Amino acid sequence: MAEPFSVAVTVRGYETDVQGHLNQSVYLQYAEHARWSLLHAAGISQTELTGKGVGPVTLETTIRYKRELRAGDEVEVTCGFVWGEGKSFRVEQTIRKTDGTVSAELTAVGGLLDLKERRLVADPREYFRALAADPGLFDL
Repeated sequence: MAEPFSVAVTVRGYETDVQGHLNQSVYLQYAEHARWSLLHAAGISQTELTGKGVGPVTLETTIRYKRELRAGDEVEVTCGFVWGEGKSFRVEQTIRKTDGTVSAELTAVGGLLDLKERRLVADPREYFRALAADPGLFDL
C-alpha cells in the first residue's frame, strides 16, 4: 500500500488558545486544507467541480485528539479516501509531528452534492475518476 497523500503545515501562534496549544477548530482547518490540496494535486479545481454542477460536502467529522500541538510545531497532515458502495465516502486523516508523534486522527464522511438538485450524487467515485488527472490519489 502506498503512503497516503500529505501536506506540511507549521502551527502559527495565532492558532493557539489560552493554554498555548492548537485551538480545536484549527484541526478541522488543517484537515480541510489537506483535502483540497489532494484534489489540487489530482488535477481537480473548485471551478471544475462547480462547472460539473457538484460540490463536496462534509456530512460528519470525528476528531480523536492524541497529543497537543504548540506554535512552531511542524506537522504532516495525511489524507486518504475510502470508498463504499453508496453516495458517501470516508476521508481518513492523521496529523503527525515530524518526530512521528500523532497529534490527532480525523475521520470524515463526505459526499458530492448536486448543486441544482441539492441531493448527493449516486456515485461520487465516477465524478472524481472523470475529473482527476491522477485518480490514483483517490485510490481509484
